[in-house]
Amino acid sequence: MRLKKQAHLSLESRPLRVGFVPTMGALHAGHLSLIKAARRDNDCVVVSIFVNPLQFGPREDFHRYPRSLDQDRQHCESLGVEAIFAPTVEAMYGQGECTQVVPPPSMTQGLCGRSRPGHFTGVATVLLKLFQILQPDRAYFGQKDAQQLAIVRRMVTDLNVPVEIIACPIYRQDSGLALSSRNQYLSEAEGRDAPLIYQGLQRAADLFARGERKAAPFIQAVHEQLQKSPQIELDYVELVEPETLMPLSQIESRGLLTVAAKLGRTRLIDNMILDARKPILAIDGPAGAGKSTVTRLCAQRLGLLYLDTGAMYRAVTWQVLQSQIPPEDEVAVAQILPTLDLKLCTDSQAQLRVYIQGCDVTEVIRTAAVTAHVSTIAAQPAVRSALVKQQQRVGQGGGVAAEGRDIGTHVFPDAQLKIFLTATVEERARRRMQDLIKQGETQISLETLRQQIAERDRKDSSRAIAPLMQAPDAIPILTDGRSIDQVCDLIVQHYQAINDC
Repeated sequence: MRLKKQAHLSLESRPLRVGFVPTMGALHAGHLSLIKAARRDNDCVVVSIFVNPLQFGPREDFHRYPRSLDQDRQHCESLGVEAIFAPTVEAMYGQGECTQVVPPPSMTQGLCGRSRPGHFTGVATVLLKLFQILQPDRAYFGQKDAQQLAIVRRMVTDLNVPVEIIACPIYRQDSGLALSSRNQYLSEAEGRDAPLIYQGLQRAADLFARGERKAAPFIQAVHEQLQKSPQIELDYVELVEPETLMPLSQIESRGLLTVAAKLGRTRLIDNMILDARKPILAIDGPAGAGKSTVTRLCAQRLGLLYLDTGAMYRAVTWQVLQSQIPPEDEVAVAQILPTLDLKLCTDSQAQLRVYIQGCDVTEVIRTAAVTAHVSTIAAQPAVRSALVKQQQRVGQGGGVAAEGRDIGTHVFPDAQLKIFLTATVEERARRRMQDLIKQGETQISLETLRQQIAERDRKDSSRAIAPLMQAPDAIPILTDGRSIDQVCDLIVQHYQAINDC
């Protein structure tokens, strides 16, 4: 492995953010989409190319699995990948037997695990080794391998592996066929029939859109579509819970409809998430762009639960200052989190109220003192971990409108509608000055506010943990020259269009 030089960037000696894309080579457009996502989010991208023998059964295609290292290297270089890690089997596992990672049997014995015993033990083992060797901040996986994705997420959680798992959408051919390195094995006739798998999933999705929630009709729809080709040998079609992979008889919240089938000697998999929840609205953007006001009003108009994540970070900051803890003392800050009783609720006028230890802190968390330190607190891993878990629990049922700086990229990466709300630094400074004047604070100048906002933008965008950035599928809205109602009208229209689909 050869990395381009610099162990650190000059920006406040901040360590490189490393994005990692694990592959078995034979890179195609699906892999390249993962690399592009990693390139967008990180300072340094590492791609591994390793055909892992542990995940192949004795009658599977390990020896004939496609290998094209030179071409793969060219793809990586064209996308600016800093390092390719392509070890030998001996370098990874040594001689003889090696210690292996055994995921929960409930997640490995069903679906692909029934016909591929030991496969996911091999997957978990190699990935844990790669995480330990390369020490990435984020690792990128395609949703096509949904069972693998769920198992990796569980492993990372259970074993406290410090890596963020990023799921990326399935990359498909124009016909709908999910891209796979094994697609090149298909004969011309098999290639014509392979899209029937995705067409079956689409038929199930149409049933779901018409209100069907029971598993049997979804499964039957896929069966009927695949029966159009005598070449397709169905392994399974099942509806499971996306995170635990437990079978579902009907969908209450979300379901993963997943398929495996063989065409000739080629085994193909595909899946689709069927989501019964109301869409999540995620609004990101820099400080002072009007996120809180706009998100609150949109939530009221759309009947969504308003989740003000910025207020949560401000509340923690206020408590840190009240406890006379230096905001930079991460250990001391982390120690107060387990006993911090933080609640958000709405009053009789549908206005958000923030409580800590039963005390209403709605107004005091908006003071200049809190504002000056909230970025420092928000960037601390312990704080972010605690609050993100709380936010994600709230969002599990859907129907949430949330705002912050990493809602669409980190907290709710699967949100159906993402908005990036922004305004020029000058406009945000002017708005902040008006707020301070209303609060009776007149000692700060407009230029000082402009400098503070620009510096906060820089800190929020460059922090190592969940930096401020626009999600690739977010809709940007510049609020300069627009009234609050005009901005809300735009967002409500986008949301209603998604909800009607």
